[in-house]
Amino acid sequence: MDAFDYKEEKTKGRIAVSSDLVWNILTIVALVAIGCIVIYTIMIFLNPNSSLNPFPPKRFAIPTYPTSTPIIPTVTSTKAPMLPPTWTPEPSDTPIPTNTPRPTSTPFVTDTLPPSAKNPEPSLTPGGMSYVIQGEPQFIQDFADRGCQWTGVAGQVFDIKGSPVTGLIVQLGGSLNGKFFETQTFLTGLAPQYGPSGYEFTIADGPIASDQDLWVQLVDQTGLPLSNKIYFSTVDDCTKNLVLLSFKQAK
Repeated sequence: MDAFDYKEEKTKGRIAVSSDLVWNILTIVALVAIGCIVIYTIMIFLNPNSSLNPFPPKRFAIPTYPTSTPIIPTVTSTKAPMLPPTWTPEPSDTPIPTNTPRPTSTPFVTDTLPPSAKNPEPSLTPGGMSYVIQGEPQFIQDFADRGCQWTGVAGQVFDIKGSPVTGLIVQLGGSLNGKFFETQTFLTGLAPQYGPSGYEFTIADGPIASDQDLWVQLVDQTGLPLSNKIYFSTVDDCTKNLVLLSFKQAK
């Protein structure tokens, strides 16, 4: 019995020594592996482009550009043309189509309204307007057969020799029934039913009475006035729904 116990204790001692040796060897191998990993990591950190690095950083090529001497363009200054100090735009005549029909006769009536203070006789002295009203406004029935659905003013423009003048601008403005009447424009010669230099404005869509509230004025192509504002009245009568008002050149 004593001999068996001795053999068992001797066998346990050998197993314990063998187990310690294995663990010591594994520890040494682990330390060596860790050291190799640390050294490998430091080498890659110090030289990322080393062949040991399985994931080397990408290299980007730096573009090179040819060097050349820049060419600086020369600036040539140009002076704007100078207009003479006394330059004044001149009106230009606008031709009208030829072979336009003319009315065979123009009816006239004798009943006219007396002139108002709004319509003073234009001065013919130097400094006055170039055009004045020819006679007094006349009230007749519209010969375009528009009946009681229209009221307007029309006429012609003549030069100092009595020839028709086309290409001038006639303006219509003022007020109607106490309300502002938006200014309208018309080019002489575009209403040949009144003559070669005829013009026409529509005032209302029916007969209407007004007392020297509307005016017409002749201007050139640049807007400079060629006449005074000629104030006129309208009549609430279907047989007098057209106001004839013409201009003539005074100088």
